[in-house]
Amino acid sequence: MIHAYSLVHDDLPAMDNDDLRRGRPTCHVQFDEATAILVGDALQARAFELMAKEIKPPEAAASCCAVLAEAAGAAALVGGQADDLSAENLPPTIVTLEAIHARKTGALFRASVRLGALTAGAGEAQLEALDRYATDLGLAFQVVDDLLDICGEESVVGKRLSKDSDRGKLTYPDLIGVDESRRLVEDLIGRAEAALADFGERAEPLIETARFVAARNS
Repeated sequence: MIHAYSLVHDDLPAMDNDDLRRGRPTCHVQFDEATAILVGDALQARAFELMAKEIKPPEAAASCCAVLAEAAGAAALVGGQADDLSAENLPPTIVTLEAIHARKTGALFRASVRLGALTAGAGEAQLEALDRYATDLGLAFQVVDDLLDICGEESVVGKRLSKDSDRGKLTYPDLIGVDESRRLVEDLIGRAEAALADFGERAEPLIETARFVAARNS
């Protein structure tokens, strides 16, 4: 729900001004801008309502709400989006780009993995390993996203392509090239899988997720 809300708001005219998402008109295009704003607001509130009501015991619910609130707030997702907007047409650097992605995509990946770990009663060492996995996976996802923006097919990706570069947004292919970006994805996926070594067979769903991210075309 937090992810969906962030996409609805990112697509708004005041943000990325996109008219296509997952092969369909974006929310503000299909309906109107006010509806899109309210949909995002409702999705955000609903996410916390469900966690507070459904996660047991209450102490776990409180921990999960705190994790998601931090990931979705000014310290991460919202702050990262502000950085992303302000970085347009500024001198590009890898440091700036990594910082933006760590606060946006990366924060949501880390939060989603940590929420599952907390509800399952993971220990501190397990949480640290899963955080390393999610950090590398989140960055790999974004690098793939940047690659799809210039190398993908619009009918498959489901959104307008080349908009990031056209708007002066920082992307990995622009900074380090397509081939180096692909090598970076391979390295990040390898590191993500390595972080799961101590989990044995239990990590297989997470490893499959990492490989899906590396191979995705949409």
